Amino acid sequence: MIAEESTLADLMRRSQRGDRQAYNVLLTESRMWLERFFRRRVPPSQIDDLVQDVLMAVHRKRATWDPARAYLPWLAAIARYRWVDHLRKAYRSATSELGDHDVAEDSEEDSTIARLSLDRLFIELPEKQAEAIELVKIDGLSIREASERTGQSESLVKVNIHRGLKKLGKIIEKAD
Repeated sequence: MIAEESTLADLMRRSQRGDRQAYNVLLTESRMWLERFFRRRVPPSQIDDLVQDVLMAVHRKRATWDPARAYLPWLAAIARYRWVDHLRKAYRSATSELGDHDVAEDSEEDSTIARLSLDRLFIELPEKQAEAIELVKIDGLSIREASERTGQSESLVKVNIHRGLKKLGKIIEKAD
């Protein structure tokens, strides 16, 4: 069964009120949606881990969902943030595992592919948004450190990250 938005929103409302059966159905439907969402974004061996990570985030954040809003965009936002975090971790771990002597010129490592994909996506963003996302979400700097490095206020760094990730999400959804 592939539930519609209204059904999913109703299941989430009932889940927030403590209906365990509704919550189980919601998680099952969310799992199927997430598997489709990640199928084009990551290698098949990584889908289960990402789906579980998002479902855990849904569980932790379910009280923050506003019953007056749609469920799927909320779920998609969580999935996108987890996906970007996953790309950052893959890039970092692959970079730290390789020494200069290990890097092949024509290497097709997952991290290289992820980096190229990010670079292509960043071209679509205004420079300040791409820079803020790169420094905070990929390089792991704090908002304060990114603010100092870019000369932007901390608030502006946060706004640029938010707007940039939102625009990236739209670009990715449009590509599907």
